[in-house]
Amino acid sequence: MCDDQSVREPLMNMIISAGCVAELFRSADEFLSSKSDISTSCLIADMQLPSATGLDLYEQLVASGNVIPIILLVAGPDDDNRARALQAGVSHFLCKPFDKGELLACIKSTLKDRKTIRGRP
Repeated sequence: MCDDQSVREPLMNMIISAGCVAELFRSADEFLSSKSDISTSCLIADMQLPSATGLDLYEQLVASGNVIPIILLVAGPDDDNRARALQAGVSHFLCKPFDKGELLACIKSTLKDRKTIRGRP
């Protein structure tokens, strides 16, 4: 989830080319109104979204009882938000620009952890 089209589309293409199913949303509100949170295994969100940050979205999902592993993308080093995010349970926190391999490793790790949590090997 990212409001910057120049980042959104290449990110989605990269995720699809890695064999994942992906949906694209411009904002937290758009994601929440889509009801995709029911079937989402991993959420990638920009820290700076319109109307709510990626961390705000994660905290809202947790408060509603729907804990979706999330990878937060940030524009630069942000130790305060990083500490807050990791304390809240965010899976990964990546600074832009990030390496494609680094993001894919985060996705793989997040999906593997999610399967283990659900009791599937």
